Amino acid sequence: MSEPGIIKKLSEDVVNRIAAGEIVQRPANALKELIENSLDAKSTNIIITVKAGGLKYLQIQDNGTGIRSDNLDIVCERFTTSKLSQYEDLQEINTYGFRGEALASISHIAHLTILTKTAASKCAYKASYEDGKVKGPIKACAGNNGTQITVEDLFYNVIARKRALRSPTEEYTHIMDVVGGYAVHNSHVGFTLKKFGEKTDLKTPVNSSVIENVRIIHGNSIARELMELEIKDETLKLSIHGYITNVNYSHKKGVMLLFINHRLVDSQSIRKAVDSVYSTYLPKNSHAFVYLSIELDPKNVDVNVHPTKHEVQFLYEEQIIEKLKACVESKLLSCNSTRVLYTQARLPGATMVEEMVKKTTDAAKVNPNNMVRVTSDVQKIDKFFRTKPVETDANNFENTENTREMPVKESVKTTEYNDNDKMVVDEVIENSLIEEPVVINKMPEKWKNHSALDQGNTSYIDPKESFKTRTFKYERTETKLTSVKQLRMDVEKQCNSNLREILANLIFIGCIDLHKSLIQHSTKLYLCDTTRLTEELFYETMLYDFQNFGLIKLSNPLPLEELFVLGLSSQESEWDPELGDMREMAQQMCQLLTSKRTMLLEYFSLELSSDGQLLALPLLLDNHTPFMGALPTYLVRLVTEVNWDSEKECFDTFSRQTAIFYCQPNPDTTTESVKSEHWKQEHVIFPAIRRNFLPPTSFVSNGAILQIANLPDLYKVFERC
Repeated sequence: MSEPGIIKKLSEDVVNRIAAGEIVQRPANALKELIENSLDAKSTNIIITVKAGGLKYLQIQDNGTGIRSDNLDIVCERFTTSKLSQYEDLQEINTYGFRGEALASISHIAHLTILTKTAASKCAYKASYEDGKVKGPIKACAGNNGTQITVEDLFYNVIARKRALRSPTEEYTHIMDVVGGYAVHNSHVGFTLKKFGEKTDLKTPVNSSVIENVRIIHGNSIARELMELEIKDETLKLSIHGYITNVNYSHKKGVMLLFINHRLVDSQSIRKAVDSVYSTYLPKNSHAFVYLSIELDPKNVDVNVHPTKHEVQFLYEEQIIEKLKACVESKLLSCNSTRVLYTQARLPGATMVEEMVKKTTDAAKVNPNNMVRVTSDVQKIDKFFRTKPVETDANNFENTENTREMPVKESVKTTEYNDNDKMVVDEVIENSLIEEPVVINKMPEKWKNHSALDQGNTSYIDPKESFKTRTFKYERTETKLTSVKQLRMDVEKQCNSNLREILANLIFIGCIDLHKSLIQHSTKLYLCDTTRLTEELFYETMLYDFQNFGLIKLSNPLPLEELFVLGLSSQESEWDPELGDMREMAQQMCQLLTSKRTMLLEYFSLELSSDGQLLALPLLLDNHTPFMGALPTYLVRLVTEVNWDSEKECFDTFSRQTAIFYCQPNPDTTTESVKSEHWKQEHVIFPAIRRNFLPPTSFVSNGAILQIANLPDLYKVFERC
């Protein structure tokens, strides 16, 4: 018979490592503990940097209260905390942390470094930790108020745990879930998440809102379907606030963000209760997006249930769940009349389809005078036009004096080409380029698949907000020039919120010609001066994407001097002899522009060679290139109309002249050219206007946008007939 084993006390090192494995199961658990510490420290901005899913590198930086320098020697020891002094305090705990084990656990399975500074201290202090103890001396150094914690080589001494984790990509997904959850719940705090040395994946602004953060993190398809939910019960000392999606949204996985007393937890009973209500309204195996913040009396909640604090237990669970189910049921019933249903196309031999559709649609019947067009794909206005090309004088460009209120010098007016001039322009451009298309869109590698207006981001932008709210999926160079920021502020001050609301929710109807389009907002039809809207859009793009443009590389360089000669010769009939020889004037213009080439390339991506060759133009909007026939006049106006002596005036006038050049449509009246321009307006220009354009108040009175019909009013007219 074998002898029983000898019972012996485990070493402190083994005990600590076992305890650490219970608390930190994966990088996301460690990050959750660190985020909660930052929130406990009253931080308003938290920046998280990750490498290899948090296994190689995990850093969190906040602007909170920091850690006292005299506490740094014990901060990573087990059961050291500033949030709890006796067990009874757990009954009224109002902080995330309370056990004092998070930092200690991390230090036992990773290399931990803390850099911290309090508002009262004159400098920051840095310390490294191993197995809960300070490693080396605590050093004074420079630093901002707050704390920066760096965790490296997580699970370096727990090989089995490290191998059990699947992949860095999956771990990063868990990290995004944690950061996203806390960002939604703590919308007053700004969160930033990025991979080490790469672009930012998630960023929420300070003092945002729950809905806006849901839009940024989970997308507009969820944010636009949210309904607010609120429950208060004095008897149970219960308060529930949250947002749930209506019956128009469903997903195979679904999302539930549950916070109890501001702590991110999971409750199977609450999850099942909510799913049971939604199962009546959603397709089988589909789920909703649910965010709930439940606040209870701390005395009724036991937070000390699981080492990771991922679970809690609370009193009156059944009563609370019943109230929650009743409220969710009520919300879903109230929105059922607006439900969008999609029916499958009728199959051969199918029966009773018409009867089923009739029963479905009769319940939510809408009066014809209140029906709103929701997609331009249903029926195009082009159907009602003949295929005859738009009648435009092919030999003339429309004079901008008739379409824009722009000061034009007498010596150089808007280009009016005759037959001979147009042939010369075409010859210079065609001889200098290899083949159609005449330009090649080239963007920096980091911008690949993203336009200057961030076309990949289709999320709706609130009309009350501005370009500043846009998030970009590539790293941007934010300008520090005060003049550019002042010009942006001028744009925002002049923005008309009513027009922004119309354009942000527009439905494109169709193009009337190259310069006019029809759009719909709600039940109203509007006539738009497309050229004027496009000019203002590109002007704003020049300001807000300053120093961040892509390049339109010319397949062969164009000689600047010849282009200036073409631009000047177009006004030969009005040329003032006192200005001297036209060729000499072109040479002077070429020298002036070439002398500014470094600034033009850095700020505007207008690339010139030292010997006077045009190499590239700025890419303002993906899938859009300017009409190259207007290039000579544009270059002349850059010299004559741009104020090169004043920084602010220079940027303003340069942006305006560039916008005028880029907004001009191709005047070619061939069917293919007209179709191409119409496609560009519908699929490039107006989507950009819808996302980010800030219409100035002047558009209300200058005819840029005119209401020409209102559906209810039309029905009133026809009812009299």
